Amino acid sequence: MARIFGTDGVRGVANKELTVELAMNLGKAGAYVLTKENAHKPTILVGCDTRLSGGMLANALMAGICSVGADAVYAGVLPTPAIAYLTRTLGYDAGVVISASHNPAEYNGIKFFSKTGYKLSDMLEDEIEEMLHTNSSELPMPLGDEVGKIVYAEDLKEKYIDFAASVIDLDLSGLKIVLDCADGASYYTAEAAIKKLNGNPVVIHNNPDGININKNCGSTHMEELMARVVAEGADIGIAFDGDADRMLAVDENGKIVDGDQIMAICGLFLKNKGKLKKNTIVATVMSNLGFFQMGARENLEITQTKVGDRYVLEYMLANDCNLGGEQSGHIIFLDENTTGDGLLSALHLLEVLVTTGRRLSDLASVMKVLPQALVNAHVSNLKKEYYMENPVIAGAIRDLETKFDGAGRVLIRPSGTEPLVRVMIEGDDQEYIETEAKKLAALIEVNIGE
Repeated sequence: MARIFGTDGVRGVANKELTVELAMNLGKAGAYVLTKENAHKPTILVGCDTRLSGGMLANALMAGICSVGADAVYAGVLPTPAIAYLTRTLGYDAGVVISASHNPAEYNGIKFFSKTGYKLSDMLEDEIEEMLHTNSSELPMPLGDEVGKIVYAEDLKEKYIDFAASVIDLDLSGLKIVLDCADGASYYTAEAAIKKLNGNPVVIHNNPDGININKNCGSTHMEELMARVVAEGADIGIAFDGDADRMLAVDENGKIVDGDQIMAICGLFLKNKGKLKKNTIVATVMSNLGFFQMGARENLEITQTKVGDRYVLEYMLANDCNLGGEQSGHIIFLDENTTGDGLLSALHLLEVLVTTGRRLSDLASVMKVLPQALVNAHVSNLKKEYYMENPVIAGAIRDLETKFDGAGRVLIRPSGTEPLVRVMIEGDDQEYIETEAKKLAALIEVNIGE
């Protein structure tokens, strides 16, 4: 049977792949696996984003939690990082978020956090799956007063807002800010936190109706925000995704400032304050080459991991780093929270603007974003991992890297789910790299294609 846990929990179309039965059974298995060592009656915090299916799945999940004797606390609509923070700081035994992040409204997902506020390891996810598929008879079936209860605590969002506003001593009264809340989980918390810091933001897409989350808005659809920043004469635009664990920015000219640029700006600011541990930022192999060139120039160590925020976090924990993230805007400030937090990332970026008095376009110019070309080569799943074993392909990659001589980059990556090898090339000349990417993809298909 295929593994149901993906890179960020269990996801699928609500009521199709992600059914109420699956949600209930995940509640049972997750509650048991994550709390079986407890001597006390466990309590699990549950929150969701604004999708119409969120309440349906939350109630099914909490029914499963209560059926094995654990209590559930329902916090309602909250960002993913808020659930991670509240689970850790309020002493809950685990946390669960019902969200499909940046995906359309018909999708939903379920992801668990341990009592320390971290996403689960592969090993724990495997244990939950094993319990889900084969060991349900081991689950307790309490009766009477041993059955779990549900407590509704939607006021917990205020604790997260207070926390976010307390992280940085910041007065935002001098900035004009436009917020795009993606009609998602940040629709209340982001504006409230910024107002606590004397900001008066222009807010768009903060009227969720259950089906408009991420619809032509948020960090994956930034055209409206870009235009609005210019029209308002704003200093900055900030876009969250549906569950607000990531953010991207727009400068005063309406140009996108991506996650690499945000990490460069904030990383240099922390370094200059002596607060960037080991002078290191943890990125992934998909970060732009310009980011790494900036690091070399500014004496910043930029380490690469596999694609995925969980791998960034694993490296940060193992190597005592406090800043890392992805080009997509999923940025982890580990001194403050245990997962990517769009609101905290925004506040850190705003701190640099306020403290330096510089324009965002000026700050972002610290790194040159090199053009990228991405072409997919169709290769069977059985062969896609072995492209470098073909001498023709390996030789072509080496020849191209030699031509670039550090001024460009070739990144070949098998798709995790599709029969594809992804060819990504970076360099100064868009036309040239697109031509070379197409040639290399065609070469891969001819030599090891289907």
